[in-house]
Amino acid sequence: MLNIKKYAAIDIGSNAVRLLISNIILVEDEEPKFKKSALIRVPIRLGADAFISGTISDENSNRMVEAMKAFKLLMNVHGVETYKACATSAMRDSSNGPELIEKIKKEADIKIEIIDGKKEAQIIASTDLSQLIEGHKSYLYVDVGGGSTEFTIFSKQQVVASKSFKMGTVRLLNKEVDKKETWKEIKKWIEKNTKDLKKIVLIGSGGNINKIFKMSGQKIDKPLSYIYMNAHYQFLKKMSYEERISELGLNPDRADVIIPATKIYLSAMKWSGAKKIYVPKIGLSDGIIKSLYSGIIEA
Repeated sequence: MLNIKKYAAIDIGSNAVRLLISNIILVEDEEPKFKKSALIRVPIRLGADAFISGTISDENSNRMVEAMKAFKLLMNVHGVETYKACATSAMRDSSNGPELIEKIKKEADIKIEIIDGKKEAQIIASTDLSQLIEGHKSYLYVDVGGGSTEFTIFSKQQVVASKSFKMGTVRLLNKEVDKKETWKEIKKWIEKNTKDLKKIVLIGSGGNINKIFKMSGQKIDKPLSYIYMNAHYQFLKKMSYEERISELGLNPDRADVIIPATKIYLSAMKWSGAKKIYVPKIGLSDGIIKSLYSGIIEA
């Protein structure tokens, strides 16, 4: 017997907000199938406010309220049964984040939970990551966001170490990070936790690595090499912001952050000794829906 449920996830990041609506297809004696029904991304860069002034501006607060009203309407017309809205780094770091959450609850009727880096990493790990991880191999999973980057090391299908660093693309662009110190901390952590692991492979997630992978033309289940990533990084750096928009067709809110994001992935590959990076196209939104369904998190 076939049964279809409709769940939604709202991911409020530092560079954009996303609404993912998924069909969960349930067939007796079979594993549930998760099929994307709709994905809407709105480029509201909360991190540009939160990481510089410590507060979210009135303009972005109003845009957030309007976006959440629109998301609520879309969930209604799609017939969504249950949803979860999670806010990450920018909302965590802004002094008026709780106030904005209250305003959204009142005006858009959407309840938002602010989650820390550890919970964010746990939610993402509940995605199809397990299908990619082979038992005898070691992996460094890197999720680059606007406000933070999550690193998780898997060996023999177990989480060996996990850490969140306040090093994100929007922070780097705004020079909000003490770059030298934070880079040193990340290097030290990666080298310490991967030194005994042989032939480690990177797994990358986030909008920027998804875009790099799409631009590469590589087949879905094939990795990108360190050589390719480095060449692509040099290629992007040589272009101006305007050229990356006009010639590569990047969105304005992607054309700037893609440079610091590529640097983070490249550095992680270099410090861990990884020669390859897999890009399974998973993220917080997918993790929220799977975690909701499995009962790991509550709506």
